[in-house]
Amino acid sequence: MAIEVGAILEGKVSGITKFGAFIDLPESKTGMVHISEVAPTFITEISDYVKVGQTVKVKVLAVNDGKISLSMKQALPKDQQRKPQKQKQQRSSNRQPYKPAPPVTSPGDYEWQSSRKASPSSFEDMMSRFKQTSEDKISDLKRGESRGYSRRGNGNGRR
Repeated sequence: MAIEVGAILEGKVSGITKFGAFIDLPESKTGMVHISEVAPTFITEISDYVKVGQTVKVKVLAVNDGKISLSMKQALPKDQQRKPQKQKQQRSSNRQPYKPAPPVTSPGDYEWQSSRKASPSSFEDMMSRFKQTSEDKISDLKRGESRGYSRRGNGNGRR
């Protein structure tokens, strides 16, 4: 039988790598089955599914520049090509249901300071609190300058 796309062939496993298995085909050709095309389930170790010297059925997926891409799972009967439903149900029963985070209604919902005092009740209270924190910050800066530290990084830490 000629090696053409869609053909189902029998071949012998001639080599195994981390990413797939090499299959000796008729007409002295060799093709490769990628690890994702070995079985209908996710596999991490290809050697758990095939052994060197084993005869396997493969489907030809592509023939490009002498390279033959093969699939073992697509060569299976249609009823075996999909994961059994029991496995899916078992996995989903172990998962926690998705629970979205509560919506943020405004940027003010985030607590910017760890020790937040009661929010001011009027504009005047907010303004006086702002002035007080500003004066505290300015006095801290002035104390730093009087010790010889500069606000601008000129390299030596002094003015």
